[in-house]
Amino acid sequence: MTKADIINRIASSTGLPKKDVAATVEAFMEVVKNSLLEKNNVYLRGFGSFVVKHRAEKTARNISKNTTIVIEAHDFPSFKPAKSFVAKMKGEDIEDDEEVED
Repeated sequence: MTKADIINRIASSTGLPKKDVAATVEAFMEVVKNSLLEKNNVYLRGFGSFVVKHRAEKTARNISKNTTIVIEAHDFPSFKPAKSFVAKMKGEDIEDDEEVED
């Protein structure tokens, strides 16, 4: 599914103009990107989390030149799906633990 497909589905299900939906999707992606660049994780309950992970410096081999190179430490974005989302993907029924019983 592409961004255009997402925009089309949201526009058809909400009745909003595609132009407005496209602007909203672009703004959402920009907010997530900027938050991750600032090292702030983004948590979307029931969907998942966009988190910044850190990889330590390591040595590697360049086989074609038969040399050792150093790969510097760096941060990278990652997505971790919510437990309820994973359960739905597996076809399992999961009860919401977050509901408050009276």
